[in-house]
Amino acid sequence: MAVTGIVKDPIYLEHKTGSFHPESTERLKVLYEMLEDQDIAGNVDIISPRKATREEIQMVHDPSYFERVAATEGLPHSSLDPDTQTSEKSYEAALFAAGGLLLGIDRIFEEKNSNVFALVRPPGHHAEAGRGMGFCIFNNIAIAALYAIKTYNIKKVLIVDWDLHHGNATQHSFEGDKRVLYFSTHQYPYYPGTGSFEEVGKGDARGFNVNVPLQVGNGDPEYYKIFKQVLEPIAFEFEPELVLVSAGFDIYFKDPLGGMEVTPEGFAALTDVLMTIAKTFAGDRMLITLEGGYHLGGLRDGTKAVIKHMMGDTTSQDLELPKKNLENIGQKANYPIKRAISVQREFWGCF
Repeated sequence: MAVTGIVKDPIYLEHKTGSFHPESTERLKVLYEMLEDQDIAGNVDIISPRKATREEIQMVHDPSYFERVAATEGLPHSSLDPDTQTSEKSYEAALFAAGGLLLGIDRIFEEKNSNVFALVRPPGHHAEAGRGMGFCIFNNIAIAALYAIKTYNIKKVLIVDWDLHHGNATQHSFEGDKRVLYFSTHQYPYYPGTGSFEEVGKGDARGFNVNVPLQVGNGDPEYYKIFKQVLEPIAFEFEPELVLVSAGFDIYFKDPLGGMEVTPEGFAALTDVLMTIAKTFAGDRMLITLEGGYHLGGLRDGTKAVIKHMMGDTTSQDLELPKKNLENIGQKANYPIKRAISVQREFWGCF
């Protein structure tokens, strides 16, 4: 039986963001140490990445922007925007970050791995076609979606983004493309300022952007209810052939940049919903990539909970806490659920 694959490489530690930057090398160091835990080590496949090619990057990014990033190679410090710094090897790390996802896609479709978690950096979901922003250089998940469509001739990709921050660039990459359904939960209004209920896509792809903007204070049961009552019905109608996930652990309850209250058990519960979708329609094909998450303990514990569930090492009892008292959740979740359904009802028969 194919096992869970983990994309891991020391090159990702060579992207140096400077002192006190939240998107630091320490984030991956704690995750790579976690992979040595007794219940993980030996039970997953470690995947060494490859570089993405210029042509693969330019499926999403403008040639002029690619050249701007390439020009930072070997320079001790450059800024793509006030939040997004590069160092000597950041360009190389960014190529390997995108390429790590592409190799993960290959291994899933070749049935070498049942699913894959790409523990890569720099992250990607804020990187627009023509500029880097929000700690992101290349949009790894968008590149992976187009690579899968082109290479494996699939017609439908679901991208789910549970990061604290809206994936502005992922949305913009596909807002006119019916092949990709983009679903996002995010703190709002908050950086980068996009992701309102009314941002539903463009032209005949209206309805293929599904945004559920949230106020602070949502935790495990709220997120689980949103996934079950908004995401799952739409995904079952869409019938994706591949599930991609931008996993931001900055919705962890102690994250310094966030205001959400998700626990490791909550992350496992969200993963359970996504694995059900992947199992039902996509032959279990699911790839998760790391986006945000800035509380090192929460990042470690949340990621481990997700990986263990991907491995099949989670019992139904472990998922009970997020599912308790769903009917008693207050307006934190009920209002955004009702609002999202009212907006999306125009496009999806499930509502």
